Amino acid sequence: MATTVRRAVLTLPAAPLGPENPLPVLRPLDETHVIDERSRALLPRDMARQAGYQPLRTLLPVRVLDGYGRERAQTDLDAIVIENDRLRATVLPGLGGRVHSLFHKPSGRELLYRNPVFQPADFALNGAWFSGGLEWNIGATGHTALSCAPLHAAVVPAPDGGDMVRLWEWERLRDLPFQVDLWLPADSDFLYVGVRIRNPHERTVPTYWWSNIAVPEDEGTRVLAPADEAWHFGYERRLRRVPVPESHGDGIDRTYPLRGEFPADYFYEVPEGARKWIASLDADGRGLVQTSTDLLRGRKLFLWGAGRGGRRWQQWLTEPGTPGYAEIQAGLARTQLEHVPLEAGAEFSWLEAYGPLAADPGAVHGEDWAAARAEAGARLEDALPRARVEAAYEAWRPYADHEPGESLATGSGWGALEVVRAALVLPGTPFDEATLGEQQLPWLELERSGTFPASREVTLPGPSLVAPHWRDMLETAPAEPLTEYHLGVAQWHAGDVAQAVRSWERGLELASARWPLLRCLAVADREAGNSGRAADHYAEAFDDLLRQERADGEGQERADGEAWTAATAALGREAIAALLAAQRPEAARAVWEGLLPAVRESGRFRLVEAQLLVAEGDREGARALFDAGFEVPDLREGAEVLGEVWAAVAGDEPLPEAYDYRMRPAAE
Repeated sequence: MATTVRRAVLTLPAAPLGPENPLPVLRPLDETHVIDERSRALLPRDMARQAGYQPLRTLLPVRVLDGYGRERAQTDLDAIVIENDRLRATVLPGLGGRVHSLFHKPSGRELLYRNPVFQPADFALNGAWFSGGLEWNIGATGHTALSCAPLHAAVVPAPDGGDMVRLWEWERLRDLPFQVDLWLPADSDFLYVGVRIRNPHERTVPTYWWSNIAVPEDEGTRVLAPADEAWHFGYERRLRRVPVPESHGDGIDRTYPLRGEFPADYFYEVPEGARKWIASLDADGRGLVQTSTDLLRGRKLFLWGAGRGGRRWQQWLTEPGTPGYAEIQAGLARTQLEHVPLEAGAEFSWLEAYGPLAADPGAVHGEDWAAARAEAGARLEDALPRARVEAAYEAWRPYADHEPGESLATGSGWGALEVVRAALVLPGTPFDEATLGEQQLPWLELERSGTFPASREVTLPGPSLVAPHWRDMLETAPAEPLTEYHLGVAQWHAGDVAQAVRSWERGLELASARWPLLRCLAVADREAGNSGRAADHYAEAFDDLLRQERADGEGQERADGEAWTAATAALGREAIAALLAAQRPEAARAVWEGLLPAVRESGRFRLVEAQLLVAEGDREGARALFDAGFEVPDLREGAEVLGEVWAAVAGDEPLPEAYDYRMRPAAE
C-alpha cells in the first residue's frame, strides 16, 4: 500500500487536564535532574561546562499545569495516523505530538509501550506529563513544558514523493521554534523523523533535546547500546562514571531494567565515531531499535527498578495490572543534565529512525557484553545501514523548508506573537497571525500601541512575558497596576529582585485587585528569608483574592469560575505553607476555612490538612487522614513529602505501601 496520512480519533480513559495555575512561577524549580557540586567537580571539562550552562531560574513565562485529578472517563483524543504496508504510527498532536503507538504489521507487535490510559502526573517541568509512547523533549533539563500542549501539525511533501506529517511549535522557555517531520517511506520497516531547532535571535541560546521512548519491560528485557561505560545518575543527585553492564560492583547487570531496585538513569558513553543507536530486546531477541545521524550523540536508559517505590510509580502513571516499561532515549548531549549552545542564526538538525529489530537471543542475552552489543549492532546494520540513514537525512534537508499543506492541528499563538514582534521569516514553520488568541492579544496591543491594556472587569491577570524585548516595552508603558505587576515578574526573571519589588509596591498604590502583587511580594520575602513578612503578605493576599472572587455577588456563578477556583486553591496552598513555616497555625487554619469544600476534600489538600493538624498538635487527626486514604494527584517526581509527614505522624512505624513513592535508598 502507498503511505497514507489521515486524521483519526483515539478513545482512552482520560483524566481532564484542568485549568492552568494562574500564579506566575517565581520560585526556583523543584527539578530532580540537578547534580551536586561534588559530582560536577569530577566531570570532564566539556560536560561540567554544559551542566552549568544557563540553567533555568524559573519556569517563566510558562505556567504550571496542576489542575488534573485521577478520575478518568472515556475521552476522544484527536490523532494522526501515518501508515504504510509495514508500520502504523499514531500521533497525538494535542498532547505534545506524542507518538502513542508504533505498530509493526508483519510481526503483529506494538514496538512502544502504549499506555492504556491518559493520566497526567507531576513529571514535566511545568507539571502535567503522562507516560508511554515516544515524546519530544525540548527546552531544559526534564520533560518538556509542551508534554500536554497542542502542537501545529500539517501535511508536507516527503523526500520519497509521498506525504509526511510536520509538527511544530514555539518553545517558550528558550524562545526557539522547532519542527518534527515524520514519514514512512514505501515498504519501510522504519519510521523516519527529521528534527530541526532554529535560533532566530542575535544571541547564543542554550538548547536541549531528548527523544524519549517508552518500551515494554519484563524479566527478559535487555537494553543495548554501543558503550562499555555509562554515567549513572540516581535520585541522590550524584553523577558518576560506571562500567557497563555490571555498573555497581554488586554483580547485578542493570542492562536488564528489572534487576535494579531503585529508579536510575544510565547515560551511555558512546565512543566518538561509533554509530549512534540504542535497542530494547526481549527474551527472544526482538524489540525496538532507535538510531540517528551523529549530531544526536547521547543515549540513555531509565529504569524504574524492581523496588516498591518504582513499582508504585508505574501503577500511578497507568493502572494496576498493566505491564511495566522502561525508557530508552537519545539526546544532543551526553547527559540530560546539560544544555548545548546554539549560536545566533544557527540551527541544529538531524534524522532519527525507529523500527523493529530481531537478533540472536543467545548472543543478545549472553554473558559477553561485547558480543551482545555487536550482535545487535550487526542486525541493525542489516536492517537499516548507517549509510542509508545519512542519505535519508541529506534527502530530507531540502524538504525541511517546504511550506505545510493541509492543516491537521493547531498549536498556540505564542509563535505568531513572536513572528509579528520581530518580523521573523521561518520557512517551513509558519506561525499564522490567525492563531493569536486571548492570552496573546494584550501583548500584541502593547507591541503596537506601547500601552498594556487594563481590563474593565474583575479578571485574573493573564500570563506574563519576560524576554528582554517585553521587559523593555513594559518599562516604557504607562505605569498602571497591571503593567507594574507584569514588569515586576519580568524583572524578577532577569534577576533584578530589588527592582521587581519596587514595581510590585508601586502597583499596590493604585491597584483595586491587590492579591497578585501581594503574592509576588510574599514570594520575594520568603526567598529573602523573611518568613514573618511573607506570611503577612500571603494572608492579606488570600483575603483580597476571596473578595475579588466574590465581586459579582454572593451566590452568582462566574463564567470563569473554574479559573478563580484554581487561583484560590493555588494561593491557599502557598499561603498555608508560608504560615506554617512562620509557626502561625491559627492563621493557616483561617486560610483553610476560606477554601471551597470541594477543594478541601481533594487529595492534594488532604495532605495539606495533615500538615496543618500536625502543626496544631493533633497527630491522631492527621493519622486518621492517612488511615482513611488519600491520593495527591500532583505528587512531584522524587518528592518525599508523604514519608516526611508520615514520620511526623507515626514516628518509626513503616510507611504504608500506598504512600511509598521513594526513588532512592533511605540511607541516602
